[in-house]
Amino acid sequence: MAMRRIGKLMLIALLGGLLLAGSSSAQRVGGELLKRVKTQVQPSYPELAHRMGISGVVKIQVTVSASGKITSTKLLGGHPLLAGASEDAIRRWKFEPASDEATGVVEFKFERTDQ
Repeated sequence: MAMRRIGKLMLIALLGGLLLAGSSSAQRVGGELLKRVKTQVQPSYPELAHRMGISGVVKIQVTVSASGKITSTKLLGGHPLLAGASEDAIRRWKFEPASDEATGVVEFKFERTDQ
């Protein structure tokens, strides 16, 4: 029982600390999402948002089926110009299969790199 709890805590820490830098964005997976990501798609930084100097974090709650496919998304926060690109990207993510469905929050961070 203790080993199982330690394993879950390690997985939560790993997912909670996952920060993958892209040219204009990064994502962090947290919450109770105890599934490993198989395929990640980075959102593209919308040109209009980039030109307007809009940056920030978009938070999306995702529900992942036991088979590893995203079954639902819910925007929790972020600029509307950045949210669309984030939702498009997260819908293409794939997760490792598991015994049941899981829900968690994915954060995409958009930063201008040319300032």
